[in-house]
Amino acid sequence: MAERSLRGMSIGAKSLESDENVDFAARNDIPYVCARGHRTLVPFADEADIPETWECHCGLTAKMDGLEDPETHEIIKPTRTHWDMLLERRSEEELKELLDKRLEMHREGWIPDYE
Repeated sequence: MAERSLRGMSIGAKSLESDENVDFAARNDIPYVCARGHRTLVPFADEADIPETWECHCGLTAKMDGLEDPETHEIIKPTRTHWDMLLERRSEEELKELLDKRLEMHREGWIPDYE
């Protein structure tokens, strides 16, 4: 009985198709560069409309390499910290004076000790 049993292939493991007589679509790899210098190659078909901008993996808008316009560079501002915002409103001397005043109030019992 074992001689007459059917043997099959595992599902999805192998394809019975080959690449013979297959014409692949012609493609162009278009480079895009963002303001942070990340370079991305995006493949497009020859007959596709190629966009001038592409979203970079960092979230910025990348422009096609070679279409540099010096006036349109995005300016990346650093993140402002709490300390930076404090220094915009007060000088370090004023902040030291306020800290000394608050510490004195705490030592005298004006400010409760939270534990």
